[in-house]
Amino acid sequence: MPTAILTGQPVPGSSIEGDLRSLGYDVRTASDPADAETLLAQVPGDQRVALVDARFVGHLHALRLGLTDPRFPLAAIPGAVTAQPAGRQALTRAVARETSAGGGTGDGGAPARAQSSVGDVDSLADRVATALDGEGTDVHRPELGSLVAAVPADPQARNEARQSVASVDDEAIRLKSAVKARDGFFTTFCISPYSRYLARWCARRGLTPNQVTTASLITALIAAGCAATGTRGGFVAAGLLLIFSFVLDCTDGQLARYSLQYSTLGAWLDATFDRAKEYAYYAGLALGAARGGDDVWALALGAMILQTCRHVVDFSFNEANHDATANTSPTAALSDKLDSVGWTVWVRRMIVLPIGERWAMIAVLTAVTTPRITFYALLVGCAFAATYTTAGRVLRSLTRKARRTDRAAQALADLADSGERGLGFAAALKKPARRLPGFALPAVALLGGVLVVAVSAATGLGTPWPALAALVYAVTSGIAVARPLKGALDWLIPPVFRAAEYCTVLVLAAKADVNGALPAAFGLVAAVAYHHYDTVYRIRGGAGAPPAWLVRTIGGHEGRTLLVTLLAAVLTASQFTVALTALAVAVALVVLVESIRFWVTAHKGGAPAVHDEGEPA
Repeated sequence: MPTAILTGQPVPGSSIEGDLRSLGYDVRTASDPADAETLLAQVPGDQRVALVDARFVGHLHALRLGLTDPRFPLAAIPGAVTAQPAGRQALTRAVARETSAGGGTGDGGAPARAQSSVGDVDSLADRVATALDGEGTDVHRPELGSLVAAVPADPQARNEARQSVASVDDEAIRLKSAVKARDGFFTTFCISPYSRYLARWCARRGLTPNQVTTASLITALIAAGCAATGTRGGFVAAGLLLIFSFVLDCTDGQLARYSLQYSTLGAWLDATFDRAKEYAYYAGLALGAARGGDDVWALALGAMILQTCRHVVDFSFNEANHDATANTSPTAALSDKLDSVGWTVWVRRMIVLPIGERWAMIAVLTAVTTPRITFYALLVGCAFAATYTTAGRVLRSLTRKARRTDRAAQALADLADSGERGLGFAAALKKPARRLPGFALPAVALLGGVLVVAVSAATGLGTPWPALAALVYAVTSGIAVARPLKGALDWLIPPVFRAAEYCTVLVLAAKADVNGALPAAFGLVAAVAYHHYDTVYRIRGGAGAPPAWLVRTIGGHEGRTLLVTLLAAVLTASQFTVALTALAVAVALVVLVESIRFWVTAHKGGAPAVHDEGEPA
């Protein structure tokens, strides 16, 4: 249980002690700063601790934002400062310094060095927060908006603060802040107006965001099962359930924000379940179409490939520019200018087909048309969105004057997912690669990718040409990562690798032209895509790339591409289908077991809580 240490003189009629207890704190009272230092030393080092001025006046939600958010080692609001175990040493040092400087008097003793929101008053908690700032320690200060948090200096100021508290409905603010500040049109106007109340209902019944996330997954899987029936009633039910699954998908994030229940495991579940839901639904549509005599597995696989590559573009671009210096460009300035024109904001958010608009379109088309039409619309919409976003990012990259950091280069290298063959060629070709101009590396990667896909499409099974093209692809892939990925367009290399590998599997399975080949390819690409998403979320969570042994075991992108083309060269179509199925199962087992082990261990080990605000497109 976390501990709150009240400092300063108690104020008659104050609700601060009850408020802290309602937030789960064990409350102790310090008679003076020296006593506060003693009580602080008695709190176990693996527990959260807070210093709160006993004269604090403010909203309960202001205290909640300042003292319970699990994402930040240190946080403060006027009159209160808190530390999780990772920030305890810094807090202890600051309290010791301020106690020594303050002379041990009940109100802090030293001249005031912090300003509260109502008047000047000496507060130990504020002085400690200021001291932490002074030594360069990162202290999170939540945006309170119209919420009140103050240490009034006198009775008149206290009465004014209490009147301000009474005039602002903190529950309404809490509900409003549960909704993501930046979201798509469909989510903002068609889902969030009521899903926030569902989030509050869940919070009041003790439900966790992870439970709601799981309910969303189960709902989507039932929707996929309905779609797989191939009946009109099944398609209508599938569309309705898919929308309800999305409502729950919005609710889990809103519940996390409403109750500040953030966790590393929750962020991973939310992100990976979104992909599992969407791709399982694609499979359900393909199965339903097959029951009606229409084979749309190639379209389903194409939609999954296009959507995954879109995400990799987003992830790579963001990681390349996460901490780039001089990060400006005329294109970005134009985008900022357009943001001032309200209607353009919503149009640009809609045309990139974010998850809300995408799922709504899929649900409606499933209910009223056929799986084939649904996939055609999805492919056209996603292709347009991918072209729009990628072109804009290319323009930004070419016009901005930014220097990428070593961290960004390493993130791109991790996203590249190069295996032993690619890294071997990279080491052998490092010197000539360094002499190539900046734009050459993504161009070389693209050339190799286009070659292996085109040769596979032109020749197909039973010939060595796709395997030879895959060998060339391994060489070009090695050249592309032979030097640090700090060029203006080097962020394009990971998505090019994804498209080359996935499309090679697609065209060879289509060339096999036997029952089960495309579903097997769908399974293989889904398993590999999961590995790539897992890599992204490990990087986002600050854990770095998956272990090298995992990448070696599943071959790296160029190793898997070479293996698939070799299998296509030496096996019959039926045998190739069996081989793809076995490969899909093997990759899925290895990456799932390692991924689950890693995230559960990280969660139990107290990894810093994170909260993913959702997919960028």
